[in-house]
Amino acid sequence: MKIAAIDIGTNAIKSKIFHTTPTSIDFKEGVRTPIRLGTEVFLEGKIPKKKLIDLSILIDKYIKFFKQNEVQLYEIVATSAFRDTNNSEESRRFIEQKIGQPVRIISGFEEANLIKFHPDASLLSDKFFVDIGGGSTEFFQYSENNLHLTQSFQLGAVRNMLKKDKLSEWDRMSHWLNDNQLNSKLIGIGGNIRSFFRLCDAKTMDTDMFLNEVKLLSSIEKDKKINLFNLSEDRADVIDEALKIYSKIIKKVRPKKIKATKWGVSDSISVKLFHELYAGNIKIRN
Repeated sequence: MKIAAIDIGTNAIKSKIFHTTPTSIDFKEGVRTPIRLGTEVFLEGKIPKKKLIDLSILIDKYIKFFKQNEVQLYEIVATSAFRDTNNSEESRRFIEQKIGQPVRIISGFEEANLIKFHPDASLLSDKFFVDIGGGSTEFFQYSENNLHLTQSFQLGAVRNMLKKDKLSEWDRMSHWLNDNQLNSKLIGIGGNIRSFFRLCDAKTMDTDMFLNEVKLLSSIEKDKKINLFNLSEDRADVIDEALKIYSKIIKKVRPKKIKATKWGVSDSISVKLFHELYAGNIKIRN
């Protein structure tokens, strides 16, 4: 059986499709479409009607693609931009009426807790995960007593680029990092850190190497980033902001090793559906 998820993010819309059996889940294909909801949300306080129409048309295309590829179960979730917009419920209802499917707005804490579905989240005790998106930053660290260390902050690549980050939120994250013992290996989630490792041609870095490479990249203008590293424009204009957040975390924690993963919200939602499906908590109508 094929299952899928759609993640309505702040900087882009992402979808993943998986093939499943009662004992396995395997990635088949994914799509990312750059629709930046964060600009209007952070600057004007709401998602405009035109952007909602564009979004509903795009999601409807995704759903039709699911049907063509015999996807029998999927979930649509929205994250930071939908959490923060002043017309959140109005926007959600508008999209639902246009596509004929439910859309679930998840909290920052749920977004952080979803990271537990990463296949390496519970392996060994040397990792912590940081997911930096367009509007928020989430932390997850596994605990054997099921009291996982999770937190969410209103700091993100698009939000910070538009100078809508707040000093109080930076301070809150700094205090939280001081108050909690994080493990020795940082696993970064999100397109910005994956792109950063790709353009550095590295699989892992230590703290000093990471900070040095961030400094070098920040000295390159956006247009040169696009030409030198084949970055999309919607990546090139926010990557430095995401890396500033990572740098703040890394200077505080000083992890021994830093890596990136291809994981994201749509992966976690799909794996959650997989567990619910084969545990009998979801019934599929034939």
